[in-house]
Amino acid sequence: MAESNTLVHSLQHYFKPQVIAMAALGVGAGLPFLLVFSTLNYWLADEGVAKSTIGFFAAVGITYSIKVIWAPLIDQWRLPFLSQLGRRRSWIFLGQLGIALALFWMSLLDPKTELQWLAVASVLVAFSSATQDVALDAWRIEAIDEAYQGLMSASYIFGYRVGLLIAGAGSLYLADFVSWQFAYQCMAMFMILPILVLLLLRRDAHVDAVHDDSWRAMIQRVVVEPFKNFFYRYGRASLVILAFVALYRLSDIAMGGMANPLYSDLGFSKSDVASIAKVFGFFMTILGAFACGFAVVRFGVIKPLFVGAILVATTNLLFAWLSVSGADLTVLTLVISADNLAAGIANTAFVAFLSSLTDRAYTATQYALFSSFMTLPGKLFSTTSGLWVESYGFTDFFFICAGLGLPAILLLPLIAHITRRAKSSVPTMGSGG
Repeated sequence: MAESNTLVHSLQHYFKPQVIAMAALGVGAGLPFLLVFSTLNYWLADEGVAKSTIGFFAAVGITYSIKVIWAPLIDQWRLPFLSQLGRRRSWIFLGQLGIALALFWMSLLDPKTELQWLAVASVLVAFSSATQDVALDAWRIEAIDEAYQGLMSASYIFGYRVGLLIAGAGSLYLADFVSWQFAYQCMAMFMILPILVLLLLRRDAHVDAVHDDSWRAMIQRVVVEPFKNFFYRYGRASLVILAFVALYRLSDIAMGGMANPLYSDLGFSKSDVASIAKVFGFFMTILGAFACGFAVVRFGVIKPLFVGAILVATTNLLFAWLSVSGADLTVLTLVISADNLAAGIANTAFVAFLSSLTDRAYTATQYALFSSFMTLPGKLFSTTSGLWVESYGFTDFFFICAGLGLPAILLLPLIAHITRRAKSSVPTMGSGG
């Protein structure tokens, strides 16, 4: 009976206003990602663009990996022309608006004759999306107590995955029955939902607090102190943590750009991919995300993080199996189920882990630092993924991606020791440095 009451109490936390809002805002964070990554790759493959060129389009995603460069500005500066929204919401709104407008521009372009302009529009989507992510991550961490970060992570992953579902399955269905241009126009319209939720959010004074000081003091506070704070708290172990952050999702990100070209080469229709890879896969991801959310609350973050690392590396081997199985819908369903379940567990645990590393005095800058390290190696590898596939084939490519997951698994025991020691013995610097 006591366990039942505990479960009910845990479920009630998912209905906190911040947790519900986090899901809706997560939709706006997830929606643009596939539209400049795997969905865009499918569009290009459908138009007959060479795989090597498609691979180079992964460079657009590097925009997400260098957002730490402008994160300090977002962390401390309130946009004067949107001052009524507050510091965090003003930047989120600017990012949302930029995403919607740039997606609409993409819908007006033809990849066969305007490929360069399509690349420019994709970069604008990615830049706006990365800007939104910096402010949104800061709001997520600051808007609720640390004890509920696992639930906030799960809610964010849920919303993010809904956004991926809309951008993945939704765009494929629309492209199959109408056109790719129409699909991207609809995606731009979907950004209205997170914009409305953002405007309805209650403004929190503690989240929107800013400082009035000189330019020199501001640079010291927003650029120097966040990095100094992190390295002070973890010392020499900081480099190990950053290496782990860079390696954890390497295999997952590296293979992602070639999944849709694989489906196209095997002969699956866009509707097949939408129904199985996107819709069914979505529910498996949500199952993994919410199970991991409860696991983080009960067991802490390290054990779920370890399980996620093993699963993400292993599921790459299933894609190698798919690559030699032909257009078998049963195999596709099994592979997608395992891959998305693993992604839901790994991503939820990793977001909670990264959130635990940040000091709340520098949430936006420090989280942007971690997320930049998280995505940059995989994005750099992805730019050559088309060349790997053209040279060695899909099967060998996915075996290589599976191997890329091993270093993170081997580092996890050391990470567990570092974080445990830091919580018990290392003091936290205040915002004064």
